[in-house]
This record gives sequence, C-alpha cells and structure tokens, in this order.
Amino acid sequence: MTVRHHIGDDLLLSYAAGALDEASSLLVATHLALCPHCRARAAAADALGGEMLDALPAADVTPDLWQSVLARTQAEPDTPSAMPATALRPRSDIVIPEPLRSYLGTDLAGLRWTRLAPRVQQITIDIPGCRPRARMLRFEAGTRVFEHGHSGRELTLVLHGSLCDGDTVMRRGDVAETDERTEHQPQAGAGEDCICLAVTDAPLRFKSRFARLLQPWFGI
Repeated sequence: MTVRHHIGDDLLLSYAAGALDEASSLLVATHLALCPHCRARAAAADALGGEMLDALPAADVTPDLWQSVLARTQAEPDTPSAMPATALRPRSDIVIPEPLRSYLGTDLAGLRWTRLAPRVQQITIDIPGCRPRARMLRFEAGTRVFEHGHSGRELTLVLHGSLCDGDTVMRRGDVAETDERTEHQPQAGAGEDCICLAVTDAPLRFKSRFARLLQPWFGI
C-alpha cells in the first residue's frame, strides 16, 4: 500500500500543537497509522515544538502551580483530542486502524450501518462538544455521489476500496481536503465498496433539488 495523498502542513502542525478539534484529530491520527511518510512529518513537527519550548525564557511560578495543573488534568475527558504519533502502530490485518477502531468499538465486520441514500450508508461517530461531524461512509461499488459544493472544510480518508474525483483516484490511506471553492461529484471505484471516514464542519451544498429536500434527513 502506497499513500499518495497526504494531510496538509496546516493540519499537521495544528494536530502536533494540540490545537485541532477532536473529529479532525481523529482523522489525522488514523491517517498517520496508515502513512509512514506523514508519521515522520508529525515526529519532526513534535521535535520542532519541543525546541521552541526549550527556547522560551524561564518563568516564575506560584507555589500552588502543581496542584492547579493536577486539578485541571483530572477534569479533562478520558478521550484525548489527538493521539501522539509515537503511540500509533499500523496494522495490516484489520481494515479499520487505531485510533478509529476504538472510537467505533469494533472492526469492519461488527459495524452497523444505516441508510443515508440509495447505495450509500453511514455511521455517525458521536464526539460530544465537537462542532465538526465525523462519520463513516460506505458507497457501493460504482456509486456516484450527488453533485455538491461545500460551505466549509471537508476531510475524507479512504479506508477501503477507491474513490474517484475527476482525474484523481484515492485509495486506502489517501486523504482529500475540500473547501468552499470545491464543487465535485466523487464516485466509488468499480469492483468493491468504498469505505471512508469523513469530517465536515458545515453542511454540503447539493445541486440536486431532490438531494436538498432529503438533506435534513441526511444530516450532512
């Protein structure tokens, strides 16, 4: 498996700094589990951040600082917004890698899909307090998505099969990033279903009136 479409520098740096929302961090961390090239980039970003911290001047602290930090740590949710790259171990024997597998609670065979549209199924990943929405999407082989634009950013990570967008063909591990400038009509490749992880921070803008009528039920 060779990953050809990688996450951008801005996403990677935000992830390394812990400034990325949890849904987007989940997608980035899952991509890192599948992409040695981006794991090396993430390690370099972590090292750069460490050097920048070391270069900061020392600051005076109050006597109760440790107790304050400890109290804040204990108040944090159990699920971190991003996993460190060093904790990721790619697995070739499962379709869904960590950390996504832990969020779903099962591997591919145990997933329970719901119908989103003809030949399209989804699983919504509930991340409390996170505005961008994360969901698994499953397109039957050859399915063409309704033509649409975007009102914000969408990240799509291919986990199985292939997804064709114009002249671009994305396969396992590949990431696509689209925004308000993008209008397209992706299509699942022939021969096998396409399974993706998608993260959106705003509703899509469908061209089809039929799709717009169904959009409140789509939730996308």
